[in-house]
Amino acid sequence: MNIYEIKSIEELMDNPYPGRGIVVGKTPDGTKAAAAYFIMGRSENSRNRIFVDRDNGIYTEAFDPSKLEDPSLIIYAAVRTFENKLIVTNGDQTDTIYDGLAAGKSFYEALTARCFEPDPPNFTPRISAMLTFADGDFSYDMSILKSADPEGNACNRFGFAYASTPGLGHFLHTYVTDGNPIPTFQGEPERIAIEDDMDVFTQKIWNSLNEANKISLYVRYTDLATGEYQDVILNKNV
Repeated sequence: MNIYEIKSIEELMDNPYPGRGIVVGKTPDGTKAAAAYFIMGRSENSRNRIFVDRDNGIYTEAFDPSKLEDPSLIIYAAVRTFENKLIVTNGDQTDTIYDGLAAGKSFYEALTARCFEPDPPNFTPRISAMLTFADGDFSYDMSILKSADPEGNACNRFGFAYASTPGLGHFLHTYVTDGNPIPTFQGEPERIAIEDDMDVFTQKIWNSLNEANKISLYVRYTDLATGEYQDVILNKNV
């Protein structure tokens, strides 16, 4: 067993429902930081969404506002920046992290105020990542908050701190695969290959997501020498 194996994101083709997912890593040439976030959905309410770029962040919005039902767990800021940090999450804990940093807390300290989502019987995990840029390089942290048992009686908190390594990314998603209830992600973030070419990486992710369930994808590549970045948003609803 090779515990250091780096897999292709294209293995998602075999998974009908990983849910929402975050990938963070460094390009093989060592010059750029890569961050990606995708959302999927099974219900009409979940599928009625798009990503939009506004207010210096990436937000989920209803594609057709007239069909929006409960917005509480599906409408949120997915990506925000704070000083030299990029925050990416699958829920409104993006704001919790941002506010915590502003108050002098760490990424992990801010998340102690949050737990998994209140959506029994799934108790969807809250997954989060933060990239910290400094001195022409970056490091990153990832977190998953998930139910300790099938009844949602307690919250287990897991954090992972990474030094960036050329060609290597880490992939954290909410579910193992489809099910009823949907099984929560298990173990450490998966080791995933990052591409030098942003467009290639974007298409690999998008084309690997289940066609019926995928909704939106966001990808950012940041040049570590200049700090300049490029964003791509793909929405199934157009």
